[in-house]
Amino acid sequence: MSEYQLEIKQIVDYPRCRIYRHFIQNLMADRSIRASGGSGLFYYTVLCNYANFRTSYLRIDGIGYTVYPGEWICTVKELTAWFRTRFQCQAVSILDELQKRHLISYLFLDRGKVVKYKVRDWKKHNTVLDYNCPCQKDTGFFFMPIVVATELVSAGRCSEMDILLDLWMSAVYNDSQVQGSEIGPVVYFRNGTGSPLAAYSEMAVRWGISKATTGRVLKKLADMDYISLMSFPGRTGSVIYLHSYLSTMFQISDVLVDKEEVAMVLKINLTLPDEMDETDPQADSAVKEHEICVSEELSSVSKSNMEAVITKVAQILDAQGISCFRCPKSIYKLYPLSDACREEYISHIQKGVVRFGMTVSCGEDKPVYTFELTLSPTEKDREGGARA
Repeated sequence: MSEYQLEIKQIVDYPRCRIYRHFIQNLMADRSIRASGGSGLFYYTVLCNYANFRTSYLRIDGIGYTVYPGEWICTVKELTAWFRTRFQCQAVSILDELQKRHLISYLFLDRGKVVKYKVRDWKKHNTVLDYNCPCQKDTGFFFMPIVVATELVSAGRCSEMDILLDLWMSAVYNDSQVQGSEIGPVVYFRNGTGSPLAAYSEMAVRWGISKATTGRVLKKLADMDYISLMSFPGRTGSVIYLHSYLSTMFQISDVLVDKEEVAMVLKINLTLPDEMDETDPQADSAVKEHEICVSEELSSVSKSNMEAVITKVAQILDAQGISCFRCPKSIYKLYPLSDACREEYISHIQKGVVRFGMTVSCGEDKPVYTFELTLSPTEKDREGGARA
């Protein structure tokens, strides 16, 4: 039997997002996330979640109904429970708003006790099956157009549930066009920059809420283990990674994303400390705990700063399962690259960029890992700043 290696990539410009029904069912059951007073994204997604892929027959109170693809029939009481509204008239007003936006159409049956709705353009985005069969509402998936989700988010003030769905539909995984997507499912709002970094002010405008509310909602979702929120100092912005995205969308194991690794991938500034005082006892203990050998040819960056860089790199490698820095026997050797290596990269090297190799050894004679590191000066390099 032939063996193959599978690589999964998600394309940024894909016009639809696959939404699993059991994921929506779990959100509907999570009462700790507020859904009231939203922009309509959550309500529209719930209606799509129950829509049929094929023709089926449904019996309510002894009356049989034919339900075609893109349609569903339910009682007003059920609709009120799905939307989490207190009164039935509030659930009906939500249907009115979605109908005004030409997203659905609906009518009352059985003297107003039953609602039959139809999701418009359902056939355009979801495959319609010809044969008749009951449609399960807690298994399978449907496709949500990204443009519809964006329009609904922009329609008004978003609820916590709307924000979570917007983050989920904006997630990108393993796409070469988006930085940081190779290490985990990252939220990218498709702004054409290729960078997932977003400021609270940008997200606040997108969701129609204040910056304070944006921070509160994101922190709540992070505490509930829905997202990983990584904020960086200054005006750099924040990066959001989704939890349980890979297991839900691709049925593969989820990954642990480390902030230090994200900072390195996104080339976020790494501020090096001032020169260490040789009389500082903490500096002596740090050198004694892990031996770091710096070649004299690497004179462009001081040894103390090199040690700070290695500490940062070790934290990133530790998050990836390489925990040599915890072992006192580890020896880190830094050396300049050979002339052949420099010629290969000569067209890419900018002024002030330092490229060097790093070998991690277990003891004196057992090299374990070899890496290539790059230090690039920022605009404030004269003040001592650099990035790795």
